[in-house]
Amino acid sequence: MWGGTEEKDAIATIHHALDRGINLIDTAPVYGFGQSEEIVGRALEGRRDKVLIATKAGLDWSGEGIVRNSKPARLEKELEDSLRRLKTDVIDIYQIHWPDEATAFEQTAKTLEGFRRDGKIRAIGVSNFAPEHMDRFLKEAPLATIQPPYNLFERGIEDDVLPYAKKHDIVVLAYGALCRGLLSGKITAKTTFDGDDLRNNDPKFKAPRRAQYLAAVAKLDALAKDKFGKSVLALAVRWLLDRGDTIALWGARKPSQLDAIGDVMGWHIDNATMKEIDKILDETVKEPVGPEFMAPARTKAA
Repeated sequence: MWGGTEEKDAIATIHHALDRGINLIDTAPVYGFGQSEEIVGRALEGRRDKVLIATKAGLDWSGEGIVRNSKPARLEKELEDSLRRLKTDVIDIYQIHWPDEATAFEQTAKTLEGFRRDGKIRAIGVSNFAPEHMDRFLKEAPLATIQPPYNLFERGIEDDVLPYAKKHDIVVLAYGALCRGLLSGKITAKTTFDGDDLRNNDPKFKAPRRAQYLAAVAKLDALAKDKFGKSVLALAVRWLLDRGDTIALWGARKPSQLDAIGDVMGWHIDNATMKEIDKILDETVKEPVGPEFMAPARTKAA
């Protein structure tokens, strides 16, 4: 989904992350159709006790395309496959990747709670779930984490998921912190993406929206440098961390892509600057669009 992976670089990146003190790795079976988990498993051999592993379940690619499937039998198979690929006997955070309305959320929760009681997983999470989904899930199992898309350009969860997580003491693992690289400061009007890269289908990277988002990035970068002596990348991640009990998931394919982490730590964005950021977004992004394009196909109820 990002144009291919170099295994050697990926393993070196994981080792560099551990050396920097990062202790959470988030992955999923659908990333590379098992390849991502296999790489994580190989990278963590001999170092498993240094890291928390978060992975996911509930997507099926055995037919044509990728569809949601949280049936108990599917989840049981996915768990055993993930344990094998990750070379571990327990997964620290096991998450349902996308809500599958074809299977009752209560049933899905019971299945994961069974895994937890059996000692195969330590904590239960969900990803891309709305509060009404989590309400039903919580009837049968505890929820430790929610993983939604969240960044300066995609803020839909502020009205529902964030308040819900705070009320129920659920940790937010925010993905897409840099909005698929838009907030890295490295993408230009001429940047292209190869192969199956997800950004080829993202409306933000197509005209006329790309120009609007790049204009926002330019103004945010100027603000970050003027106020804090930082880059727009650092500003974007710091903004996310300053929203509350939120963990920013950081994607990297090479060790050098972790170097900017140091620029994010040790400072905060004041309230006045938060308002300036909002003003910039209002003035530049006239046709905002969310991350809805990423949603996989839904299965039909039996």
